[in-house]
Amino acid sequence: MSIKGLLASTALAFVLLVPVLLGQQKPPASGTQEFPVLMRQNLEAGKTPVGAKVEAKLTLATLIGGKVVPKGATFSGVVVESAAKSAGSPSRLCVRMDSVSWKKDSEPIQAYLTAWYHPDYADRPGAYPGQSPDDHESVVPRGAQTQSGNTYRAEQSYAGTPSGEDPAPIWRTSEHRVLMKNVESVHAGDDARIVLTSSQSNLKFDKLTTYVLATGDLRDRK
Repeated sequence: MSIKGLLASTALAFVLLVPVLLGQQKPPASGTQEFPVLMRQNLEAGKTPVGAKVEAKLTLATLIGGKVVPKGATFSGVVVESAAKSAGSPSRLCVRMDSVSWKKDSEPIQAYLTAWYHPDYADRPGAYPGQSPDDHESVVPRGAQTQSGNTYRAEQSYAGTPSGEDPAPIWRTSEHRVLMKNVESVHAGDDARIVLTSSQSNLKFDKLTTYVLATGDLRDRK
């Protein structure tokens, strides 16, 4: 085959192959970003006032605006809405983060506190024959207390556990987020802010749970 014929065959094959390749491509990912964080203060709808400054610590290094933002970076923002539950209206809370900073760098951002969180679970390796550190005894709040009233901490180890006693659990945080029960997300205002509401109880957020900030709606993302 001549060089001209070979080039023509190659070009034809490429033209025929392009639609196939395009058909196999995954749809573009959503532009919504999410960030697992620990709040640096407790929040309660109706008690934490509108305008209160809030901060949260990033628990996992994340790419933001083309920059790698390290674990421990600080999100800074403000409480936009805060209303306690009443007989005629649900509890409402909206927290917006406006920037994230680390070392000598910072990045502007618009992210909201969402109704998602990463649950903690307690590992009790050695409590039962054949149990490994990957066997999860239960999914419970990290602030749960022992019968003696001591609060478990993630950094606890099994060193020095008296013989014959079940070891204290090591607390771990799940990689998978779950939706809070009886909490809904609504969009309000021209900035499409995310407002959390609950008709069952007053909204509260503590400093021990890993919550999720997001730049948009996470309801369609798993």
